[in-house]
Amino acid sequence: MTHLPVIVGFGGYNAAGRSSFHHAYRRTVLESLDSEKQRSTIVSLASLMRLVRFENGVYIDRDEITLTADQVVEKYRSTIEENTLIRRIHKEHFDVEKVPSTQDMRLESDHLSEFTLARRELPNPVPANWQVKTIDDKTVKVIISGGVSMKMESFREFDVQSAGILPTGFNPADEYNSRFHPKGLQLAILGASDAINSMGISWSDLMSKVNPDQVAVYASSGLGQTDDYGIGGYMQARLKSGRPSSKQMALGLNSMPADFVNAYVCGSVGTTSAATGACASFLYNLRLGVDDIKAGRHRVAICGCSEAPVTPEAMEGFAAMSALGTDERLAKLDGLETADHRRASRPFGENAGFTMGESSQYFVLMDDALAVELGADVYGAVTDVFVNADGYKKSISSPGAGNYVTVAKAVASAMAIVGEKAVKERSFIQAHGSSTPQNRITESMIFDKVARSFGIENWPLTAVKAFVAHPLGPASGDQLANTLGVFADGIIPGIKTTHEVAEDVLDEKLEILLKDKTTVVDVAFLNSKGFGGNNATATVLSPNIVEGMLAKRHGQSEFERYVEKREIVKENASEYDRKACQGDLNVLYNFGNGIIDDHEIIVDDSGIQIGAFSNKISLDFDNPFSDMV
Repeated sequence: MTHLPVIVGFGGYNAAGRSSFHHAYRRTVLESLDSEKQRSTIVSLASLMRLVRFENGVYIDRDEITLTADQVVEKYRSTIEENTLIRRIHKEHFDVEKVPSTQDMRLESDHLSEFTLARRELPNPVPANWQVKTIDDKTVKVIISGGVSMKMESFREFDVQSAGILPTGFNPADEYNSRFHPKGLQLAILGASDAINSMGISWSDLMSKVNPDQVAVYASSGLGQTDDYGIGGYMQARLKSGRPSSKQMALGLNSMPADFVNAYVCGSVGTTSAATGACASFLYNLRLGVDDIKAGRHRVAICGCSEAPVTPEAMEGFAAMSALGTDERLAKLDGLETADHRRASRPFGENAGFTMGESSQYFVLMDDALAVELGADVYGAVTDVFVNADGYKKSISSPGAGNYVTVAKAVASAMAIVGEKAVKERSFIQAHGSSTPQNRITESMIFDKVARSFGIENWPLTAVKAFVAHPLGPASGDQLANTLGVFADGIIPGIKTTHEVAEDVLDEKLEILLKDKTTVVDVAFLNSKGFGGNNATATVLSPNIVEGMLAKRHGQSEFERYVEKREIVKENASEYDRKACQGDLNVLYNFGNGIIDDHEIIVDDSGIQIGAFSNKISLDFDNPFSDMV
C-alpha cells in the first residue's frame, strides 16, 4: 500500500501577506471575494502591517482612534492595496535612488602632497612613491610625489526599482528575539511557525503519536542569506574596512532554513536535508517529503523554502544577465517616461524580465492514516513531484527538454489516479510564469503540446508571480499556497498585470486567465523552470478528491469518526487564525529550550530513548538483502 501525502498545515509570508487560512491568496483575488472575506483579508493585513492593534475587543489605529472592523476597511483599504504585492522598493530595504557604491580615482599632482595619518592606518605595503616620517608613536607624516590611487564612496540610482516585498510595516525581526539573524532566516522561523500553528494540533500531541525519527524537515534557500547578517556581510566586510562576525558564515548557508526549523521551531531529531535546484528548490524539497511519506520512511514531513533576496547585490547579479525587468525597459513597453512598478511582472504578456521577491512558505505533510487518526484538517494532497534535467545545453540559463518530461509525467500521473475527465474538465496550471520573453514562449509551447497530447481543451493557466514576484527558492511554495486557496474558494486568480497575451505565446489549447475565474477545480499542476536545467512539476489534488480517497481506503465508519475529531481540530486552528488576524502571530522560537543532554539519551539493543520524546527510535531492522546473504 502506498501512503497518501496529505497537507495538514501550511503557512508563510510574502508580498500578499500571511499564507495560512488563505489570507495571502485572497489578496490576489480581493475584488472577486464576497464582502465578509474581503473584510477579513483587509483587517488581517491591517494588523500584520501594524496599522491597527487589537485591544479589549476593538481595533485601535496609530492615532489612538477606536475602529470597528468595517471602519478599518473603510479607512485603510487603499493604503493596504498600495503597500502590498509588487511595488516600488521601499527604503526599509534600500534606497533605490542612492545605492552605495565606490569610484576609483587617480589623483595626479606636479607638487609634493603632505598629510598626517595614524600609524595603524598605513597601507601594507606602503606605496613606492610615499615617504613616511614619524611624528610620534601613533602618528606619521606622509609625503607623496606623483599620483595616488583612491576609492571614493559614491551613490548611484538603481536600474531595477520594483520588487515583491513584504507588506509595508511588517518587520519579521520585530516578532521574536531575532538578533543577528538574516532576514531569510527570520522568515523561516515565522513561516514554519505559521504552518505548525495552522494545523490545530499541538506539536507535542503530534509527537506523542510518532517515533522521533519519523519526522523530516526539508527546506532551503536558493542563494543563501544575502544580506549583511549573512553572505553579503562577510564577503563585503574587509572591503568596507570591517571584519566578518562569527555568525555570518554559518547563517549564510542555504541549508539554514531547514536547520533553524529543526533547532528552534520543532526540535526534530528526524531526517533533515536542504535540496536546491535554483528556482525549483521548493519543489525539490517537497519531492523529498512526498516520496518519504509514500514509501513509509516518515509519517510527517515539513517542507519549505525561505528567501529574502531583495538586496542590491543579489538583484544586480540577475540584472547583469538581463534577467530582471529594468525601469527603462518597463517604461518603454508602455510608451511612458516612468515605469509602472505595480505591473512590473507580466507573465505571458509583452514583458521585460522577471521581478525579484521575498517569501517564506512551509507545509506540513502527513501520511493519510496518521491524519485520520488525529482528525487533521486536510487542505489537499501531493501525489507526485517529477524532476528532470535538460540534457546537453549551450547556455546554462536557457530552457530545455526536461520540462516537457515533468509536465507530461504529472498529467499522466493525475489521469491514472483521478481519471481523464477530472484532469480535462477540472484541472488548472500554476505556471512558472517568470515574465521573461523567453519563458512566455517556451513554457506556453510545453503546455500547449502536452494539452494536445492528452486531449485537453482550454486548459486554465495562471501565474502567481504576477502578484508576489519571484523569490527564487520559495517560488513554487507561493504557487502551492495560492493553489490551496483556489481549492477552498473556487476562484483562479487572473494574471491581472498582463493586459493582453503576447503574439508569440502558443495558447491554442490554453486559457491564459487575465481575469479571475470562478470554477470548480480538483487538480492542479505546479510548474517550475529553474536556472541550470532544474525542472519540476507537482500534481496536487483538492480536499474534495482527497476526502473520497480517505473514505474509500479507511471505510465509511472510520471516516465519519475522523470527521467528528476534525471539528475540534478546526476549532483550534480557527482560534489561532483569529488571534493572528488581530496581530498575535504566536511565533515558535525555542532558543535554549528543550536542549537534549547526553545523560537523557538511553540506548539499548532495541531502541533509543531521547529526553522528553514519548516514543523510542526503533533499532529493529530486517535484512533487506536476505536473498543475497
